[in-house]
Amino acid sequence: MRRRRSPRALSRGRTGSRTRPSLSPRPVGSCAVTNAVRTPDEVLEGLPDFPFGSSYRQWDGLRLAHLDEGEGPPVMFFHGEPTWSFLWRKVIPPVRDAGHRCVAPDLPGFGRSDKPVDVDWYSYDRHTGAVASLIEDLDLRDATIVVHDWGGAIGLRLAVEHPDRIARLVLLDTGLFTGHQRMNDAWLTFRDFVARTEDLPVSLLVRRACARDPGDAVAAAYDAPYPDAASKAGARAFPLILPTSPEMPGAQAGQRVLDALRGDTRPKLFLWADSDPVLPLSTGERLAAALGGAIDHVISDAGHFLQEDAGAEIGRLIAEWLA
Repeated sequence: MRRRRSPRALSRGRTGSRTRPSLSPRPVGSCAVTNAVRTPDEVLEGLPDFPFGSSYRQWDGLRLAHLDEGEGPPVMFFHGEPTWSFLWRKVIPPVRDAGHRCVAPDLPGFGRSDKPVDVDWYSYDRHTGAVASLIEDLDLRDATIVVHDWGGAIGLRLAVEHPDRIARLVLLDTGLFTGHQRMNDAWLTFRDFVARTEDLPVSLLVRRACARDPGDAVAAAYDAPYPDAASKAGARAFPLILPTSPEMPGAQAGQRVLDALRGDTRPKLFLWADSDPVLPLSTGERLAAALGGAIDHVISDAGHFLQEDAGAEIGRLIAEWLA
């Protein structure tokens, strides 16, 4: 059995400092081809319903964070745009309490992880490589992955490229981007807005895609990792790197993943919100059918960020499916 430190001891032990930091993001030097900033740990303490500490590791010159809760067969949770592991705070407890080890990374540029400030640093390959290294560092095997939004493109690619480590797939309001998918006018308008808006209103994007407003305290928690425009480069990058034509970077990789999963026989659970303004239920039905399945549960009165609207319910459904 793994020995676990308390969340506070874990955080302090990994950061190596007990001094009170400045509340401004700190530069952390060079990471591969760009500079990065680090959101002070103090800013991310005391968030609502988020008692989890973080573990930290080094990758490509960056300090990357992940939650690691519970004991048992591993379940990994992949967030997307523009969120971080805070998104899973209601989902994790039922899964953990059912006897599973829950691991939720913050992708580079998000949450407690270091944030390269150059939008051009971010790519589908880099995000996938960062999470693949986490699976290898923790030596996770027979894992279940739970994916949402951009986390699906990343996690499902890992499932194809590391079938020896990933045994089951849970998909929530996500997609695979091949360049052939239809992008509606609302999404194209959003992408253009992101392209010209350096100081992206992160919490506003979350609030507008929930069925019920999560409130000011939760909104502030989504904003907390990004105290200035420079720290939001990762959140700006995701819409800009999503391939909208087969010629764009990442499109061929997305097509390979989709093709590989069409004949994949691993168990899959499809959960989809009934009121997603970003990826409507019809999109989920097409994706599930393409992967040889169907929507198993429609989450009522839930928007794109269904973890906010029905997190505990989703956690229970996953735990029951894994039992």
